[in-house]
Amino acid sequence: MSNSYSDRPLADKLGLKPGQRVRLIDLDERWFAALLAERGVKTGGRPPYDMVFFRVDDPAALGRLGELRELIAPAGAIWVLRIKGAGGVRPATHVRDTDIIEAAKGASLVDNKIASFSETLSAMRLVIPLALRPRKER
Repeated sequence: MSNSYSDRPLADKLGLKPGQRVRLIDLDERWFAALLAERGVKTGGRPPYDMVFFRVDDPAALGRLGELRELIAPAGAIWVLRIKGAGGVRPATHVRDTDIIEAAKGASLVDNKIASFSETLSAMRLVIPLALRPRKER
């Protein structure tokens, strides 16, 4: 029996806990909404959110990270979901990890985790750096 990270349930990899508040942006995955409900995670409502899940299909969409940063709690996270890019010919609008990392820097965010979200989507977690969080949140 394997105890590898890849064998953990997706909800655990993403750090989802009962009672958390999340917002889904440009993500219409019914199975994921069901997973959130099953885990006791609340969607919608008013900010701040513990997590925002933001799907991007074009690097230009990453310009929204600054506005999304304002939606999360100081210790919250933005999960950026993008189409996996392993092998084959990629469309000109393909979003790369480096695109996300550069856009995150511009929004005063840092990346600290990557996870396989689904067979077709990869996820990168962005957070507010500790030095930029209010003292009580550190």
